[in-house]
Amino acid sequence: MKLLKDILYKVHIEAVRGTTDVTIGKIEFDSRKIQLNDAFVAIRGTLSDGHAFIDKAVDQGAIAVICEEFPERIVNGVTYIQVQSTHEALAFTAANYYDNPSDKLKLVGVTGTNGKTTIASLLYQMFKRAGYKVGLLSTVKILVDNNEFKATHTTPDSLTINYYLNEMAEAGCEFCFMEVSSHGIHQKRTEGLHFTGGIFTNLTHDHLDYHKTFAEYRDVKKSFFDNLPKTAFAISNVDDKNGMVMLQNTVAKKVTYAIKSYADYKAQILENQFSGLLLKINNNEVWTKLIGAFNAYNLLAIYATSVELGLESDEVLRLLSELESVSGRFQYFVSPGKITAVVDYAHTPDALENVLKTINDIRTKNEILITVVGCGGDRDKTKRPVMAKIASDLSNKVIFTSDNPRSEDPQVIIDEMEKGVEPQNFKKTLSILDRKQAIKTACQMAQPNDIIVIAGKGHETYQEIKGVRHDFDDMKIVKEFLNQLS
Repeated sequence: MKLLKDILYKVHIEAVRGTTDVTIGKIEFDSRKIQLNDAFVAIRGTLSDGHAFIDKAVDQGAIAVICEEFPERIVNGVTYIQVQSTHEALAFTAANYYDNPSDKLKLVGVTGTNGKTTIASLLYQMFKRAGYKVGLLSTVKILVDNNEFKATHTTPDSLTINYYLNEMAEAGCEFCFMEVSSHGIHQKRTEGLHFTGGIFTNLTHDHLDYHKTFAEYRDVKKSFFDNLPKTAFAISNVDDKNGMVMLQNTVAKKVTYAIKSYADYKAQILENQFSGLLLKINNNEVWTKLIGAFNAYNLLAIYATSVELGLESDEVLRLLSELESVSGRFQYFVSPGKITAVVDYAHTPDALENVLKTINDIRTKNEILITVVGCGGDRDKTKRPVMAKIASDLSNKVIFTSDNPRSEDPQVIIDEMEKGVEPQNFKKTLSILDRKQAIKTACQMAQPNDIIVIAGKGHETYQEIKGVRHDFDDMKIVKEFLNQLS
């Protein structure tokens, strides 16, 4: 129970009808969850507008309504608060309701197109191994020290974020590592949070269905760093052409990392094999279990962040060598028949190219590389032909299939992908709509020492077709088929 006037601290209020000197039970932005004496925040979403459900929320017992426009029906005894942005208001009220838990932790946000999950998850691993209590907010899962909870979004809504940050603070966590998506920044889900640091990974083609232009996508990412406080650090990959852009206007401590450019933290790849990477980081060699140049960047960002957070560099190097790969991120196994299967979340052109180039750098070229790939429905359509071109350029055989078609016709998605295949690659490709059958076909095509890449879904254990989620696990299915063939 909180006083309404207390949870409104920092909210940009334009008008009030009623009194703010009332006690509320909890905050909700879903009218179906409203109970007696709750506060309802009317959020304008992409599919529905919470303002249409104000009357329902009041009828169910809401004692306060936070909205951008007053409704026609004003009920006596209910306080109505008009604000500039209900997204922002939700973020501040949620933080205030839970007594600003981000102030009680060292919260580090990771943003960029690729690498967010790997960096946040491995930082969690790193600091757990160093003996700390740690929290994680990621695409794959939410962790409150050792307790695991299911994640539904890369960056959850403000209520969920602050609820779990409060749980972390109550559990005695000292650190929390959090993925920060462009959607989350744009929808102000991270407003009201106190960040100790921010990390920029890279910026490539993604989410243009939402942001419309690459410049808008870049500027949304940049705004995260613009809003960091003076007490924070901003760590940026300056090998990426947008790396310095992220640091332009931040008042936080500017820290750079790179493999190709001059930077505060430098790495060199000495060996890149299926068994791992040998890196030289700031003139010290370290062997790691992760694979590929893209993971060299991830590991360098982890090293830089750990040192900036106060760990000794020698200790960080030792812990880097112990880190295990993240679920669905370049996860691989070798079957009894000597066929290597790699499952990766790569669902952007850059991520797919990274995975396939990494394999091509490692393999002897005597093996056949077979790639199974699709593109998600109801998402950025412009990347479909680009991903198909990359897959067919960098693989010996490609099978186009369904990813999560969602509400779209999966055949239409595949047709749009096929437009990116150049004539010299036509014979390399085939299309199999059913993802399970596509994986089975790849397994049947493979010979000993060949490599199968299954891209796009990674850690996901479902496939969404016509709005319904069906159980589906790429790694489980490919293991099953390859073990049957052995």
